[in-house]
Amino acid sequence: MFISGIQQVGIGVADVHEAFKWYRQYFGMDIPMFEEAAEAGLMLPYTGGQPQTRHAILALNLHGGGGMEIWQYTGRTPEAPAFRPQIGDLGIAVAKIKCKDVTACFHRLRKSGVTMLTNPVPGPNGEEHFFVKDPWGNAFEIVQCTDWFSTPDDDGRGTTGGMYGAFIGVSDMERSVRFYADILGYQTIVYDETGQFADWNGIDGGFEHYRRVLLRHPEKRKGPFSRLLGDSEIELVQALDRSPRKIYEHRYWGDLGFIHLCFDMMGMADMKKFCAERGHPFTVDSSGSFDMGEAAGYFSYIEDPDGTLIEFVETHKIPILKKIGWYLDLRKRSNPEKPLPRWMLKTLGLGRVKD
Repeated sequence: MFISGIQQVGIGVADVHEAFKWYRQYFGMDIPMFEEAAEAGLMLPYTGGQPQTRHAILALNLHGGGGMEIWQYTGRTPEAPAFRPQIGDLGIAVAKIKCKDVTACFHRLRKSGVTMLTNPVPGPNGEEHFFVKDPWGNAFEIVQCTDWFSTPDDDGRGTTGGMYGAFIGVSDMERSVRFYADILGYQTIVYDETGQFADWNGIDGGFEHYRRVLLRHPEKRKGPFSRLLGDSEIELVQALDRSPRKIYEHRYWGDLGFIHLCFDMMGMADMKKFCAERGHPFTVDSSGSFDMGEAAGYFSYIEDPDGTLIEFVETHKIPILKKIGWYLDLRKRSNPEKPLPRWMLKTLGLGRVKD
């Protein structure tokens, strides 16, 4: 049993194709790993007890990092929060995107008309970052990184990579730090700071008092996609001036906003036992391989201590070259810990969508 990295951050949207176009133009998420219109029949605990139809695109950036699962209800109108979520509210408030050159990226996005929430400034660890907002109100943090699958340059995709992690609001910091360390391997505390933070001036709720803890995993991940997914981090945020609200209270999974954080992993049966023994049993379990059109895998969900959804996916089949029908069955590999060859992963770029 092991985790290979953050596979994707789920984002609920009102128009999946419009959102995919925006994310590929401004964040370089231009490789559709799969696209499928189907019924979400296994998510009943989070969809009102009824199956819901949806359309989803898993978009990747070949510079490295996790993907975006861009997700749209098709049988109902997705709902926005009834209130304006702030940093520290329970759930995923901000998604992190890795970047080679923070200053260059800031000027490129600002010149392109993207809504900038902050200027590039150092965080508590001295690393520069800034925040932007997409047209639908989702906040993203652009983070300086040195870990790349292929080096970003001005090839039309900009200097960004894929998903690098998330800000997650929590109600009990010690309890949540244990959860993300024990189950997901984020055992290194980069910083643990309490107060008001100048680098948050410009994001919703950013002027209040918080405790924030940045977590990273101490060892390199392993597995078939570990080279592509790369390193990641989780930033836990506890509001100290108010009682936080659940971002998804009275709403369905898949409604507008960041719906889950998904980890690519191997050894689902062992993970199921491991999580149950630690008080976080699977709340959704596909119980074996699940066909997702152009891909297939075994997926499950658990909840963090505040109900934020964490997905696990054991990938079974992926498309390498769709045009010639070349698919890779990962269940046939003799050494599941070994990363896939770089040349094989780079062939995913042949499916890049260009505007």
